[in-house]
Amino acid sequence: MTASPSEPTAPTGGPADGYGSRGAALRAGLRLAVGAPAVVLAASYIGFGALVRSVDWSLPLGLMSSAVAFALPGQIVVVEMTHTGASLLLIAAAVALTNFRLMPMTLVLMGRIRDPEAPRWWPYAVAHLIAVTSWLVALQRIPDMPVRERTPFVFGFGLAIWSTTLTATGVGYALHEAVPPLVSLGLVFLTPLYFLLMMVADLRQRARLYAVIAGALVGPPLHLLTPDWGLVLSGLTAGTVAFSLDRRAAARDSARAASSGETLGDV
Repeated sequence: MTASPSEPTAPTGGPADGYGSRGAALRAGLRLAVGAPAVVLAASYIGFGALVRSVDWSLPLGLMSSAVAFALPGQIVVVEMTHTGASLLLIAAAVALTNFRLMPMTLVLMGRIRDPEAPRWWPYAVAHLIAVTSWLVALQRIPDMPVRERTPFVFGFGLAIWSTTLTATGVGYALHEAVPPLVSLGLVFLTPLYFLLMMVADLRQRARLYAVIAGALVGPPLHLLTPDWGLVLSGLTAGTVAFSLDRRAAARDSARAASSGETLGDV
């Protein structure tokens, strides 16, 4: 996979010459996750743990959901639809639609951290640990790292937040009586809010700026038009618009650069 034409080439975080070794990069990823990312995910998964207890799921089942799925929206869909008696086929379809966003995200990131010298099992382990938070942090941090350090860095970050979600699920399950239902629901929404703030705080890439603006414009009317499909349609519409505008802007930049080169050559 190639980077977007509008992707900046300036350093975006982390030392420009890398961390010195794969082990140091892994530890750097672990340290970076133990902060705001872990705190926000812990709060959200405490809410999920309380939700699991409220529908009479067992703790091992809730922990397995966090360990295997590791995608909070899909996990909530499973819990709620199972509680309402939905069929297994319908639950599987709903979860697939909810978590489908992770497939293109994973493909984009794996193409950028692929290391021919790394063990063959590394990509599979890293792919499971890719969440929205780790994906965005990785895109911000890895461009200036040596290729050999990218995979361990992403793995370390993902391992830290994955472990955090397991612990927080258990804590939320134990604190079910102390967490009111409305508070539990509010905690669950901290993760998408945090992701939105991270996106807004890093809009140096033109495509991201286009996507945020397009999503804000088309999201509300499409939700009012069709609440069941508004989110899916908003993502497809805003993403397509942002991609198209970015490609056009990149083409204009290339044409302008070529024209400037020709002018200088004539001079």
